[in-house]
Amino acid sequence: MTTLKSRLQDDLTTAIKARDELRSSTLRLTLSAIGYEETAGKVARELPDDEVLKVITREAKKRREAADAFEKGGRAEQAERERAEGEVLADYLPKQLSDEELAAVVAEAVAEAKAGGAEGPKAMGAVMKLANAKVAGRAEGGRVAAAVKQLLAG
Repeated sequence: MTTLKSRLQDDLTTAIKARDELRSSTLRLTLSAIGYEETAGKVARELPDDEVLKVITREAKKRREAADAFEKGGRAEQAERERAEGEVLADYLPKQLSDEELAAVVAEAVAEAKAGGAEGPKAMGAVMKLANAKVAGRAEGGRVAAAVKQLLAG
């Protein structure tokens, strides 16, 4: 079975051979972030796929935030580059939920939290915990939180 990390390494090799600068530099940076994560603790270890996925998600989020910052700063070229790198990373992430799909998942989590006795604005934590478990990386925390707030306020 191929791990996510070895898939990234294979794709990096392919990108280098194809002289795809954008893809190879993005994958190189991501693999280096994974490597850093693997040696960050007291004991070096091989990251399981779910943790590699978290690193890729974090890297993709950094690209989005940088693109927004460059956009606001009037540096369209850099913003474009960051977005393109984000697209490369998106290939390795689970398909993101649409707003409708996310709303359905959150509604389900709210119903479950209610069944568990958690209601109103105080239920936010309980609902977030349930919703994030159901979403499992297919939507960013900020999107989930906004959907939960909207439903709990309504």
